[in-house]
Amino acid sequence: MAFTRHVALQLPSTSSRPLLPARSRHLRISAQAAAAVAQEQNEADFVVRKKVSMVSLGCPKNVVDGEVLLGDLTRAGFEITSQHEEADAIVVNTCAFVEDAKAESLEAIVEAASLNEDGKRRQVIVTGCLAQRYGPSLAEDLPEADLVMGFQNYGNLPGAIAERLGMQATASSSSRVQVGEATVPFRPEWDRHRLTPRHTAYLRVAEGCNHACTFCAIPGFRGKFRSKPWHALLDEARRLVASGVVELNLIAEDTNQYGQDRRDGRGLGALLRELSALPGVRWLRLLYCYPSYFDDDLIQEIATNSKVCKYIDMPLQHINNLTLLAMNRPPQAHTKALLQKLRDRIPGLVLRTTFITGFPGETDSAHHELVEFARTFRFERAGAFAYSEEDGTPAADLPEQVSPRIRQRRRDELVQVQQSISEEFANSLVGQEIDVLVDGVNEDGWLFGRTQYDAPGGFSLIPPGLWGIAAPNSQLLDPMLGGPWVTRHECRAWGWQPYDSIAIQDGHT
Repeated sequence: MAFTRHVALQLPSTSSRPLLPARSRHLRISAQAAAAVAQEQNEADFVVRKKVSMVSLGCPKNVVDGEVLLGDLTRAGFEITSQHEEADAIVVNTCAFVEDAKAESLEAIVEAASLNEDGKRRQVIVTGCLAQRYGPSLAEDLPEADLVMGFQNYGNLPGAIAERLGMQATASSSSRVQVGEATVPFRPEWDRHRLTPRHTAYLRVAEGCNHACTFCAIPGFRGKFRSKPWHALLDEARRLVASGVVELNLIAEDTNQYGQDRRDGRGLGALLRELSALPGVRWLRLLYCYPSYFDDDLIQEIATNSKVCKYIDMPLQHINNLTLLAMNRPPQAHTKALLQKLRDRIPGLVLRTTFITGFPGETDSAHHELVEFARTFRFERAGAFAYSEEDGTPAADLPEQVSPRIRQRRRDELVQVQQSISEEFANSLVGQEIDVLVDGVNEDGWLFGRTQYDAPGGFSLIPPGLWGIAAPNSQLLDPMLGGPWVTRHECRAWGWQPYDSIAIQDGHT
């Protein structure tokens, strides 16, 4: 907080100072006054900025939340640090999707609090889905948490931290638990402290979910589905692109449902057209699509728009009809017809999905049907989760719960099948010329980057010695000199490792 100190100018008495012409006396007093004012200003401006760090856990939606929170803190005068030991407050932005995620979040909270054993009193602030879902009980079970804050109160975080750090006087301390409603209005999300590389960003197009999947608790703490207002969304995208972003990854709970709650005719297809017109945008990527809502306009836009990655992330969860019915998911016939339609109409499409193994009532036959489906349909990208009972969900109370050991064994079998398929896909790229968005350089001197078939987190590798000569339109800078990793190399796929490709810059095979 800035402060002001009054400075009194002490001048010699008239009896002891030499008589000077009026002009000279005025100049001398002015010089003294200027020096005093300058000293006062320097002291007023010298404010030790409190430091805040963040532990960011969970999905890209949580990443955006964290970036916006850090942006709020920056504008409030806090300094953001990546060194938790240096921080005066540590924000743990938690995830509550499955049991493993909750356990990781709890461990992060305890670990953050353990830093106080060095004698420095850091405030431990808990935000995110764990805070929203379990606020009061979380605070009761974890006295290490100084503040538990939910989505509705995110705008108050800078003031709450300032209060707890003694930076501002308050008549009474605010509540230690500040959660509020799950369905909250959108706040501006463009002025963020970015956690992603400079050239890529997540663009949240909607929030919440109206589906009632029996295994999922997300609607209870993320709220009802609502699309981000059209003009606010486009303004956010423009600002992100102006800051150097060339890849926009569109996210929501159900991204392809965008606009369908407004019924104004502007759905995801129209949004992709508008976004692709922004100067500087190179890739638009769709994550978290639901196996519905793919109208002809959207499919056509994905197929024909050169800036839309031929990549769709669409979690299916299962394929056996009885299991899908128990999950309250779209039936098998609908899903298979949609998948075939997408592959037929979008040339070169790469599909990514996720499956759940060991759902209550899943028989050996149902599991084998899922494995066979994965083997024959051959998703280029896929992941699998062992089922996790979630508090308050219908599936947690279903009979015929599958043992954790069998859930994990089925997951391992499915992953093994998928690994060979993904390796086969990587091998199919060998010899092709592929655009690679370079993300950085690893400790061995290899560039790592991604093709349009890789969401953030996946990567291809370019060996050292071959990336120093960039294409004429490349913006790649020497990593020793720093600068933005904003480039799209034309590379030739040279080989593959499990889940990764090895790329050689075109002309240097």
